[in-house]
Amino acid sequence: MVTSFILYNPKQIENKWQKHWESTQIYKAIDFDSKPKYYSLVMFPYPSGDLHMGHMRVYTISDVISRHRRMCGFNVLNPMGFDAFGLPAENAAIERKIPPAEWTQKNIDYMKNQQLKRMGTSYDWSREVISCNSDYYKWTQWLFLQFYKNNLAYQKEAPVNWCTKCQTVLANEQVEDGMCWRHDDTPVERKMMRQWFLKITNYAEELLSDLDKLTGWPERVKLMQKNWIGKSLGAEIDFLIDGKPNIKIPVYTTRPDTAFGITYLVLAPEHNLVEKLSGEQNKSKVQEYIKKTSLLSEIERLAEGKEKTGVPLGSFAINPFNGKKIPIWTSDYVLLEYGTGAVMGVPAHDQRDFEFAKKFKLEIKQVISQDGLERQLTSAYTDPGIMINSDIFNGLSNEDGKKKIIDHAEKNGFGRHKVTYRLRDWLISRQRYWGCPIPIVYCASCGLLPVEENSLPVLLPEGGIEFAGSGGSPLEKCTEWLSINCPQCGQKAKRETDTMDTFICSSYYYLRYADANNDKKIFDKEKVNYWLPVDQYVGGIEHAILHLLYSRFFTKALYDFGLLTFDEPFTNLLSQGMVTMHSPKEGKIAKMSKSKGNVVGTSEFFDEYGADAARLFILFAAPPEQEVEWSTQGAIGQYRFLERIWRLFFNLKENASLRIVEAIHVKVIHELPQQGLPLRDLYRIANYTIKSVSEDISDKKYIFNTAIARMTELVNNMYKFILDKKSYTDIECQVLSFSFTNLIKLLAPFAPHISEELWEKLDGQDSIHRQKWPTYDKESLVTDEIELVIQMGGKKVDVLTTKKGQSQKELENIALNQEKVKAKLEGKELVKVVVIPDKIVNIVVK
Repeated sequence: MVTSFILYNPKQIENKWQKHWESTQIYKAIDFDSKPKYYSLVMFPYPSGDLHMGHMRVYTISDVISRHRRMCGFNVLNPMGFDAFGLPAENAAIERKIPPAEWTQKNIDYMKNQQLKRMGTSYDWSREVISCNSDYYKWTQWLFLQFYKNNLAYQKEAPVNWCTKCQTVLANEQVEDGMCWRHDDTPVERKMMRQWFLKITNYAEELLSDLDKLTGWPERVKLMQKNWIGKSLGAEIDFLIDGKPNIKIPVYTTRPDTAFGITYLVLAPEHNLVEKLSGEQNKSKVQEYIKKTSLLSEIERLAEGKEKTGVPLGSFAINPFNGKKIPIWTSDYVLLEYGTGAVMGVPAHDQRDFEFAKKFKLEIKQVISQDGLERQLTSAYTDPGIMINSDIFNGLSNEDGKKKIIDHAEKNGFGRHKVTYRLRDWLISRQRYWGCPIPIVYCASCGLLPVEENSLPVLLPEGGIEFAGSGGSPLEKCTEWLSINCPQCGQKAKRETDTMDTFICSSYYYLRYADANNDKKIFDKEKVNYWLPVDQYVGGIEHAILHLLYSRFFTKALYDFGLLTFDEPFTNLLSQGMVTMHSPKEGKIAKMSKSKGNVVGTSEFFDEYGADAARLFILFAAPPEQEVEWSTQGAIGQYRFLERIWRLFFNLKENASLRIVEAIHVKVIHELPQQGLPLRDLYRIANYTIKSVSEDISDKKYIFNTAIARMTELVNNMYKFILDKKSYTDIECQVLSFSFTNLIKLLAPFAPHISEELWEKLDGQDSIHRQKWPTYDKESLVTDEIELVIQMGGKKVDVLTTKKGQSQKELENIALNQEKVKAKLEGKELVKVVVIPDKIVNIVVK
């Protein structure tokens, strides 16, 4: 009976402990501590202004890992910040007439104090970074200058992806199915502009080969990066132009074995030789075709099933393998950025070329055959085979022919072996205000010059900014800001008005956390090399290519600059599944999103049921990598589970002398008489729970849902043990105290507030989050009972618990005397009984 019960009030408890943790700074990481370091990191959020339950999952997963490692004796760095530059703030400025800085800071304050802290997260806020603050983007600019000095940043005229809604350029990775990644209703256009790029392609091979080092990454993420980098082995072949011997067109191919089947060449419409090679009769058609192609996105140009289009230039190239003249065309299915911007047309062995040749009545010449015989083709032959119509290479398998053809081209000076990558240099220019200014000056006399390092940061101008949503950067209209004296000659010059892609800011923030308050250097080398690489990174699968690839590139470059002693930033990666819910707009289960009308806010639920309940549900509903369908009723169910633990505390405190007991002398338990079996069972279950939860929460598993299930089973068994009990022996009080003490320790990473409150009520010293993680008694898990399976005719009849180590005859008698077995034996003849000791009794009948 409980007479001193206090109602469980999560809002009051959680508010109390959040204030306490903040004032005592118990989660502050210590540089160079004697404990082993552990860097736990979650992808920092964009300050959109309102987190919902869909966002909460990633922060909860990361926080559980951080809290557990801290209790395991690690010096844990668990920082947080905000990826604060970006288009939404600029759009808010246009729509609401609020400066982007004001809108962003307001959102950061709300998310930090009303949402992230209320979730019960254990962040070291003293290391907070905000990418739109000048004390951060000073170092973004400094890094750009290091890339520039090391010839990894450059500017060039290039076809770019232009979003008419964003009014800015997008990187290739930000175009999804022909649409802007932010606006899935806005087709991306192609246009020529002068842009800044980073030479990520210099690291293509390293980024690819070093994926093998990342044994702690999901295979699907590594595969996505491998496919994006897209390494291919082939040849580059030079084609001379008939009548213009000083011009040659290099063409890359992965199919040199088809070289004798080339019947035409195709140039991308943007290729610089298109106009030069256009004959007078073809010029107007070619120019019209180039203009029409410029309105198409890359996805539209390469779409499967798209009708083939093109225009002949009126010039001819020479196939260097057989000396034949072949026509040169331009077509939108060839892209300037891929290969050399020119492809060789082999219609007999490429379906796209086959369709193009058929439409425009071009020659189709078969040079590979399954059996060495030439046939009339109705589609391109793309399987392996024997080379035919290929001069001295006839009779070779086409695989053997590939190398021999390239060797032949190299020997004769018109080709070479070549490796290419799908990966393209990273376009970082953006035509908007709310981003990090590029620290470059344009001088009429001196040309393009980097801003001197001691002049950083180049600050964004404040006030008088016109946000109209029109093309071009608002910075172009800031005449006072634009004008600057040339750092070299002192004459009037102009600043660069493009700002950097926001992915630049997120490509190094994990390094800055190691020394976030250093205003003299981007970071202290000793500190960054102490904390890094990150031990556990948690974030969504949607960042598999963009952010993760860029971060790897930055780390490798900084390693080469001599700033780091490691060349991979994240040792282990956990990509959590998204949170879904029924969307009334779409009429189906969909990713939780404001645009889909299926969002559940955090504040309302926290007020009524508490963050601990939400944390438990978000972890219990599915393993981390799988999707979770949000259920408010399911989350309320976890609130009721916490209520049961709360009531159990008061019951045991009043009736069973509940106190902190972290371990019990083994002899006390094992010397209990036979009638003490229920107590021994409870002790065994408590130790089994410690073992299971410890394994489930380890970095080898991260199966948080089963860990919570094990704790639920322990609570159920404790209630079962105390049912109808009016008094307790001393040893029963010890076992119950041991079980409850370790229950709340196990619960602490998952539900930190209630665990802290109950620890305090048990008169625990310091915070529960600074206690040692529980250990279990291995001997208690060794049981003298077995589960005996009884079969008849190979089918299971019954399963029963019985004593271990019994003889075959004893087990046979036990099985034959079971009521279910007797019923099954009626009307049948017993042939024999096969016994596998301590496992199975198989009864054979006829």
